[in-house]
Amino acid sequence: MDFDTIISTVNGFVWGPYMQILLVGTGIFLTIRLGFMQITSLPYALKQVFTKNPDKSAEGDISQFQSLMTALSATIGTGNIVGVGTAFVVGGPGAIFWMWLTAVFGMATKYAEAVLAVKYRSKDRKGDMAGGPMYYLEKGVKCKWLGVAFALFAVCASYGIGNMTQTNSIADATQATFGISPVITGVVVAVLVAIVILGGIQSIGKVTGIVVPVMAVFYIGCGMIILLLNIDMIIPAFEIVFSDAFTGKAAAGGALGTVIRYGVARGVFSNEAGLGSAPIAAAAAKTDYASRQGLVSMTGTFIDTIIVCTITGLVLTIATITPGVEDTVAGLDGATRTVASFHGLAPFNVGQYVVTIGLIFFAYSTVLGWSYYGDRCFEYLFGDKGIVFYRWSFVIVAFLGATAKLEVVWNIADTLNGCMAVPNLIGLLLLSGVVVRETKVFNHVRKKEKEGKSKLHC
Repeated sequence: MDFDTIISTVNGFVWGPYMQILLVGTGIFLTIRLGFMQITSLPYALKQVFTKNPDKSAEGDISQFQSLMTALSATIGTGNIVGVGTAFVVGGPGAIFWMWLTAVFGMATKYAEAVLAVKYRSKDRKGDMAGGPMYYLEKGVKCKWLGVAFALFAVCASYGIGNMTQTNSIADATQATFGISPVITGVVVAVLVAIVILGGIQSIGKVTGIVVPVMAVFYIGCGMIILLLNIDMIIPAFEIVFSDAFTGKAAAGGALGTVIRYGVARGVFSNEAGLGSAPIAAAAAKTDYASRQGLVSMTGTFIDTIIVCTITGLVLTIATITPGVEDTVAGLDGATRTVASFHGLAPFNVGQYVVTIGLIFFAYSTVLGWSYYGDRCFEYLFGDKGIVFYRWSFVIVAFLGATAKLEVVWNIADTLNGCMAVPNLIGLLLLSGVVVRETKVFNHVRKKEKEGKSKLHC
C-alpha cells in the first residue's frame, strides 16, 4: 500500500460516518439544550451584526462585525463552489437539503463555540485578545493537553486546508480562465497575503471587513440574477431537491445513504461548525456579553450555507432541467459542473467568469482568516516570540501552494482539519452547561433592553 492510499484511507476514516454523527449529534444536543434558539433568535442575531455594541468599554481587538467577517472569510471558500458541486454530483440534488439541515444544527454549535471562546479568553503579553478551543479546553475542561492537541492540529491545518489548497485553487482557476501562469499567480497572492497578515488581527479585520461583504454581494448578486432570469424553474428545482432528499434516485447507485452522507459532509466542510476555527476570531471581538457575540457568530453559518450554498445548489439543479444546458453539464465533476452550470444559465457567456472571480475572492479571504487562526494557535503553543516566523512561513507556503501539485496535500490537510474537531467537540459537550447559563443571563439582559426601548417609545 503506497503513501497516497494510506493517507486517503485515514482521511476516509476521519471524515467517515462516526465523525459526521458526532458533529451533527453535538449540534442536535446543543439545539435541544438551548431550546432551538438559533431559530427563535435569528432575527435578533442578524440585527446585532450591524449594531454597535452598547457597551463602549467592552474589551476586544476588533468590532463584532469585523470578527464575523474574519470568521466568514475563512468559512466562505471553495466549499461553497467546488464542495456544493461535488455533493451534487455524487449525492444528487437531495444532498442540498441535508446541507441545509446540517447548517441549522450547526448554528447552535457555532453559537456555543463563540460563547465559550469569549467566556474563557485572555490577553496576551501585547494586550491582544487570545481565545478559542485551546483556552476553553485548558480553563474550562481543565485539560491542557487537549488544548495543545487542538492547537497543534490547527497550526498544521492552517498551512494546508487554510493556505496551500486555497492558493492552488486560485492558480488553477486563473490559469484555466485567463491563461495566467501559476508562478505569477503565486507571487501576487503571496504579496497580497503578506501585506495583510503581517499587521496582525487589526489589519486582517479591516481587510476582511471590506473584502468579505464585497465578495458575498458579488456572488450572491450574480447568482440571484441567474435565478431571476430562470424564475420559472425555481419551484421545480426546489421540488427536485426535496423529493430527492428522501429517495436518493439521483445519487450514485441510487442510495439514500449517499445523499445524506455527502450532504452532511459538504455542509460541515462549508460552514466549519464544530471544527473550532471560527471561535478563535470570535474571541477577538469587542463585546460585553459572551452570548451577544455567540449570536453574531452563528449568523455566519446561516450566511455561508443557507444563503451562499443554496444559490450554488439551485443553479446546479436548474441546469440539469433546462433544455440545452442539461446535456452540457451531464457527466461533469464538481468544479467543472459548477462552472458549466453558471456558464449555461448566465447571459452573455459570463458564467465562468462569475465562478472564477468568486473562487479567487473566496479562496483569498480563506487564506487571510486561517492565517489568524494559525497565528493564535502558534502563539498558544510556542509564545509570541515565534509569531514573525509563523507569518513569514505562511506567506512562503502561499506561494508554494499556487505552484505545486497537491493531491496528497489535499487529503493530509482534510484529515488534520477533521482532527481539530475531536477535542473541540469534547469541550463543547462537557461545557454545554456553561453555555446554557451564559444564555440565560443574556436573555435577561435582552429582556431589559427591550423594556428600556419600549419605555423610550412611550
